Amino acid sequence: MSSHSEFGKLKSVFIKQASAAFINDAHIEQHWEALNYLGKPEINKALEEYKAFEQVFKDNGTEIFYLPEDPTVNMDSIYCRDAAIATSAGMIICNMGKEGRKNEPLAEQKAFEANGIPVLGVIKAPGTLEGGDVAWLDDKTLAVGHTYRTNLEGIQQLTELLAPIGVTVMSVPMPHYKGPSDVFHLMSVLSPVDKNIAVVYSPLIPIIFRNELINRGFKLVEVPDEEFDSMGCNVLALAPSVCLMVKGNPKTKAALENAGCKVIEYQGAEISVKGGGGPTCLTRPIERL
Repeated sequence: MSSHSEFGKLKSVFIKQASAAFINDAHIEQHWEALNYLGKPEINKALEEYKAFEQVFKDNGTEIFYLPEDPTVNMDSIYCRDAAIATSAGMIICNMGKEGRKNEPLAEQKAFEANGIPVLGVIKAPGTLEGGDVAWLDDKTLAVGHTYRTNLEGIQQLTELLAPIGVTVMSVPMPHYKGPSDVFHLMSVLSPVDKNIAVVYSPLIPIIFRNELINRGFKLVEVPDEEFDSMGCNVLALAPSVCLMVKGNPKTKAALENAGCKVIEYQGAEISVKGGGGPTCLTRPIERL
């Protein structure tokens, strides 16, 4: 078992149900615009979508841990990958670059400790680090996007935490794109789904990093322009070459299947597209086989 993989068979995962994050229509009404959602999620549809999403993990035999409802956080806490990073030596608790999400790391830390999961370290201000900017390329290499959400100080703290367990941090300088208010992470443009397959949106990947992926032997499954905003690049591996993605990206789905992958889709208009968080964002994987 390892926590240093994006594509091994998913053994255990933390999730936060829509009922615990979105809570009710009044809570959504209070927060969705300030959090820069594309539209107001409809609570009943969101609950239906999430039930089907959750069932995928049950069908996969994945052990599910649930993050509880917490009055200190808001609806963005459904995207639970961002507040922590899993390692073989314990969890690294992030420090969010988005002001509206500042309380999520501590809330997750309490949940980890309540479930007997050790904490390796905590990213402290002025360092910022979000889990969506972090992707394992192999069990000893962690790529980290330098973005508006993850700064150099956060990357340096992460590097120091991981060096004693033999992990190298590769900093990836990301483009401005839509600016500080947009949710734009490294994993917005990269999803490794097997040891030699990665889903990418090349127009927003630095050339040096794209070449690094190719040099490491990754076959790149390219997301077309028209499927980037609909989360075509946000793909979660349930096992090697077994992919979970938001419904509505047929070209990317076909490209994955042509690369030998099995693709499972879920309806994510309310829980994913409006908030800018696909299946990788909705999950905090803990261990993979």
